[in-house]
Amino acid sequence: MLASYIDQAMELAVYEIIEEDQTYWGEIPGLQGVWATHTTLEGCRRELREALSDWIALRLRLGLHIPVIADIDLNQLTEAI
Repeated sequence: MLASYIDQAMELAVYEIIEEDQTYWGEIPGLQGVWATHTTLEGCRRELREALSDWIALRLRLGLHIPVIADIDLNQLTEAI
């Protein structure tokens, strides 16, 4: 379930290049605070996936709501605890 959520969220990611320093910026709309930068697009994707994983772990630990993506509801995980 968790891996599927991460995969689906990464499908929503948007990237842009920051012209002034030629770095990539990536974020996942709807997931506040999930963003990354890197000198390469692939590096930005890796950093974004890691930021997403950390964001999910923190929200689960604190019992904060996690938006449902592709009908995957991680909030059920905290209800089972």
